[in-house]
Formats: sequence, structure tokens, C-alpha cells
Amino acid sequence: MDEITRTIHIGPSRLGHPCFYHQKDIKLENLIIRQGEQIMLNSVEEINGEKMVNCGVLRDHQNHSFTLPLSQEGEFYECEDEHIYTLKEIVQWKIPKNRTRTVKLTDFSDKWDLTNPFPKGFHGSLILKPVYEIQGVMKYRKDIVRILPSLDVEVKDITDSCDANWFLELLTTQDLFEMTGKEFPIVAEVIEVPQGNQLPRSILQPGKTIVIHKKYQASRILTSEIRSNFPKRHFLIPTSYKGKFKRRPREFPTAYDLEIAKSEKEPLHVVATKAFHPPHDELSSVSVGDQFLVHHSQTTEVLCEGIKKVVKVLTCEKILTKSYEAALLPLYMEGGFVEVIHDKKQYQISELCAQFRLPFNVKVSVRDLSIEEDILAAIPGLQLEEAITDSYLLISDFANPRECWEIPVGRLNMTVQLVSNLSREPGSFLVRTLVEEITEEQYYMMRRYESSFLHPPPRPPKRPSVEETKLTLLNLAEERTVALPKSPKDNRSIQYIKKFSEDGEDGGVEGRSQVTLSHKYTKTHNYRPTQPTRAPVELRQNIALFKR
Repeated sequence: MDEITRTIHIGPSRLGHPCFYHQKDIKLENLIIRQGEQIMLNSVEEINGEKMVNCGVLRDHQNHSFTLPLSQEGEFYECEDEHIYTLKEIVQWKIPKNRTRTVKLTDFSDKWDLTNPFPKGFHGSLILKPVYEIQGVMKYRKDIVRILPSLDVEVKDITDSCDANWFLELLTTQDLFEMTGKEFPIVAEVIEVPQGNQLPRSILQPGKTIVIHKKYQASRILTSEIRSNFPKRHFLIPTSYKGKFKRRPREFPTAYDLEIAKSEKEPLHVVATKAFHPPHDELSSVSVGDQFLVHHSQTTEVLCEGIKKVVKVLTCEKILTKSYEAALLPLYMEGGFVEVIHDKKQYQISELCAQFRLPFNVKVSVRDLSIEEDILAAIPGLQLEEAITDSYLLISDFANPRECWEIPVGRLNMTVQLVSNLSREPGSFLVRTLVEEITEEQYYMMRRYESSFLHPPPRPPKRPSVEETKLTLLNLAEERTVALPKSPKDNRSIQYIKKFSEDGEDGGVEGRSQVTLSHKYTKTHNYRPTQPTRAPVELRQNIALFKR
């Protein structure tokens, strides 16, 4: 286990939880880890003076936690997984130093934002090997020097004869976030900042002195523009957004979606956009234009050639000209429904999240007057998709420490030089939060990470099969699967890669990765995508998505 902890990253993020299996059973005090059982490594900590690895195994949907000492010996092998990764994530987390990773491209597209480096129709395997560079600072200078590994020079270690104060200590956004809360607030000078960031230029520019007050987690509402064609725009809306919204109709492809969307607050009123002819007399038929009030789901008996069968249905009221008629719609029904909105009220975003289930369709009715340009105001329709939690630094201009701005740690990678600690924290803050527009790749990665922590909703029930009902049906309703969102640009820039094996100069195991590896990186990295940069093969790191 000591070998494993020295050669791979183990950290708080999903990428920092590698999984291994052992060739034989491991007998612990209260648990037996079976041969080949997947072991997740969660963290390393010191317990009673001894360093231990906190591990877990999943059995029958329950996690069993245990610890292994670094002295634990055995044949551990890395497990294959079906996760998707960016090129940057593979380089930082999945390729130990001086090793390679063999991957396979799938769902490959011929359309690229940049020049396609592969032959036309290429679907083969790739061996990824990072090209490293050294970043340093010169004596009494603030700019960062980048030294390529191909530079053939001799260097001499003069650390012992140098004064560390001659050289500036430069920290990235991620380095700042990894500092302890007690080290804040601090005063820093901005050295480098990415172009195109959405903060006012007067706050973030090289040479500017800023105060970094604290680090914290903040809530955002992941939102997308409603439009039929691509590409869509994507946003992160803070819960403190002061604009107001009006509801917009939602669309539901199945009766099962109606069951999920109904609420206790008000009856769900919908109009059918697709006809449905039931296979049983006990169920209701639907014509285009029929209107329904959705109530609740239940089970009912239907007669199939003299045999009674139980079917899950949605109880509704069909709205007639002057009356209502009871209706039973099977949950497996594949139709089309559009919501009818009677509510003219204007809502704050916090009210929408508290009173309605996401996803939810809205439009801005009153823009946020506290920000100079509300980018949401001109968009005719928005879908509030899910609430997420993200990491931020709270900063301000040194000359005006009471007016603060939030910096997203995962999407704004600036470099600063520490100047001093702030002796006294100002009493109160005026925190100015911005609506952040994110790229399609950032959106897709964010949905991927958030969804990995959520259990998908139950699948809709299948339409009764031929064997069950002894009826000759033309088509069986397909089961609606709940999967991660697919990037709208799937035919332009999204790729997937699957891992086959890992090998290196010192030998490897074909088809599985034995853990006698070199160290990859010494610094942990935020798993969320940052501003696009160029990889050694001159591919933008945030374009390609990979599957190990």
C-alpha cells in the first residue's frame, strides 16, 4: 500500500479515489475483502501515530469502510472503469511520471475546433506520454519562465547558498484554495490572469494588489438556454440573483415524466401533442389537443384474454367542454404533452428552487438591476437544470476591501504573489456575484461530476410484453433510460477514449495495471475544468473527453 500511495494521487475529488483489486482474500478484524473485489482508496491519514489508507468496498448498495496500513503487502492491480476523462485529467491523474497510458478513441468525429492531427477515419488506439516543462522565476523578477525538457543545459543546485527571499513565491488559484482557512485574509499581487474572464478588468489585471478574504463553497443553479437548435448557451446563476422570473411551459415525452413533474402545490395541467390508442379497454385513449389534470399514480387491473394483469397508471381528469372525465394513462405510454401555465406570478430564483422540482422552465421578466449587464435578460427561455455546489475565493481590490467578488477556483486559473497577511478583516462585505456563462465542455463536465453523486430516478415501467399479456402488439414501448447528458456538440469536439493497458520503461502488465509505478505529480489539482490551454500535441485540453 505504501507503494500505491507514493505512485498515485489519493484526494478528496472523484479523480482522487482510485480503485484496485487484490489477487487473494484480505482478512481484516471485522471484514474479509474477497479476491478481485473492487477496493476504493479514499484518503490517507495518521491514526494513532501510524499512516493508514481509508478504503471502502460496495456490497448490496451499502458502503463498508475499513483501513489498511501502508505496510499491507500483496498483489494489487488497478481496476478498469467506464468513466470519461479529459486529456488534462488523464495527464494529471492517470499517468504517473515517466509512464504512458494506452487509450482508445470511440465516437470519434471528423469535425474539430482546431486542426485534426489524426488520419481521416482514425478509430485506433493511442499511447499517451506527457511532455513536461519546468516553470520557474528568476531572481528579483515576477514573470514566469518556462523551460522545455528538450533544452540541453547543465544546471547546478545552489539552494543552500541562496536566500529564499530573492525569489518570489507564486501561487495559483488552486494553491490558494488548498491553504487553511486560518491563513486568510491575505494580500497578494496579481502576476498572471487569463484573458476573457468575466470579472471587471479593474479588479483582476497584472500588477493589481488584491485581498483574498476566504475560501468557501457556494451554491449555483446550472441553467441552459431553451432552443431547438445548437449550440445552446449555459450559465451558472447564483442564488443571490436579484432578477425575477416567470414560468414557461415544460414538455413531457412520456406519462412517466408527468408523474415525476407533478407537485403538491398545484395540479399539473397539460395538453396532449400526440395520440395514443391503449391496448386494453380499461385504459384511456388520447387524441391530439386533449387536456388533462394530472393527479397521482396507482395500479389497476386490466383483462388480457381473460387473465387479469396489474398495470401502473397515472390517474388524471380529462377536461371536457363543461365537465371532467376520469382518465387512466399507463406510465409506459409514450406520447407528448405540453404544460399549460396559469401562474402569472414573478419569482426569485430561490423561490423557484424551493417550491418546484428541477428541471424547470422560466424566462427573465425583470432583470437584475444590481449588475451592469444582465446576460440572462435577452434570452427568451431558460431551463433551470440542477443546483450544484462549487468552490470559490472571495477577493476584493486592496483599495476597496469591502466590495468583494467571487472567483471560481476551477475555471479561473490566475497566478499571484503573496505580499502579506491582512492584520484586520473589514467588518462587513458587499459581495457582488455574477451570472457566469460557461463553455459547452465545462457544462458537460459539470453535469458529469454532479450526476456521479446522484442516484438516477427509477426507470419507467415497461409496457406489458407479449409473453405477459398473450397479445400481439406491434411495438413494445422502450424503457426510458436516465443517463448523463450528452454534449450537443457531439459531432464536433467530443471524443471518448477507453483504456486498455498501462506500460512503461520499467515494464508493465498487459491488460491490467500492476501498481509498481512512479509518482505522477506532487501537487493536487482541482478536478473541474479550467480555462483552455494547449497540450503538447497542440490539442486544447478541454475539448476531448476520454474514457479510460
